[in-house]
Amino acid sequence: MPLIKKLRTAVIGVGYLGQFHAEKYAALPNSQLIGVVDVDQKRADEVAAKVGAKGFADYRELFGQVDAVSIVVPTQFHHLVAKAFLENGVHVLLEKPITTTLAEADELIGIAADKGLVFQVGHLERFNPVVMALAGVLENPRFIESVRIAPFKPRGTDVNVVLDLMIHDIDIIQHIVRSPVKQINSIGAPVFTDEEDIANARILFENGCVANVTASRISLKSERRMRIFQPDAYITLDFQNKKVAVLRKGEGEMFPGVPNVLIDEQTFDQGDALRSEISSFLDAIEHGTKPEVSGEDGKRALETALMINKKL
Repeated sequence: MPLIKKLRTAVIGVGYLGQFHAEKYAALPNSQLIGVVDVDQKRADEVAAKVGAKGFADYRELFGQVDAVSIVVPTQFHHLVAKAFLENGVHVLLEKPITTTLAEADELIGIAADKGLVFQVGHLERFNPVVMALAGVLENPRFIESVRIAPFKPRGTDVNVVLDLMIHDIDIIQHIVRSPVKQINSIGAPVFTDEEDIANARILFENGCVANVTASRISLKSERRMRIFQPDAYITLDFQNKKVAVLRKGEGEMFPGVPNVLIDEQTFDQGDALRSEISSFLDAIEHGTKPEVSGEDGKRALETALMINKKL
């Protein structure tokens, strides 16, 4: 069998989510995990010992030693750290949201383009099998309703619920509608933090599609659902339980005046979306292709999220 070329990789920031990035890189056959970085050297060493890598407290020590990195640091440091790696010729997978401002996002996109580097943004839900199952089903969405709620957790509260949770659905919706935003109305409220912990937005697109999007991080349960209405079908997505149902009008009537309804339901294995995301990132590097979620995609989701915030 031919030898698999391994990319030298590292993870910058190994808190709750970063440690999982490190585990995936350590397990993938085309990755050689060189190191993990955290401002807390003890934490870096702890995670490094688990994944068979070296722990660092300063990410700059990795320049020249790695080909690709995941950056999983607080949002306010996304631009600083990603810019440093891109300028040093390293491919970057940057957690969402891409940056705090559109100007910062533009700069990162520009550097990656100039240097011919893969710059992917970590909108993980794109790798959920229910999203991937929409290919060939979606034709002309006219109304979309999404709900993403979760119990309160301290992590992620460096940004409000729009940039923490709602941005996942913003990215998916813009990916499937493929039309510029025309108008936004939104409302939200802080409850447990100084930032909005619950928010609702109504997004009108240039093509006439409307999306009603709700996100909350103060719920008693977790739920991630989306309903899509188009002229020939009603589609329901359950991101959490990996279920898709497509309802269409069938031939004949179930009783006078009411058509028969054909229901096509699919349930997918839980799978490993993070592994798929990182594997896709490494494949894009290896083959020189555009990443599944590009820097431009990340900027587009951020732009809409900032518009929602402005209206709150």
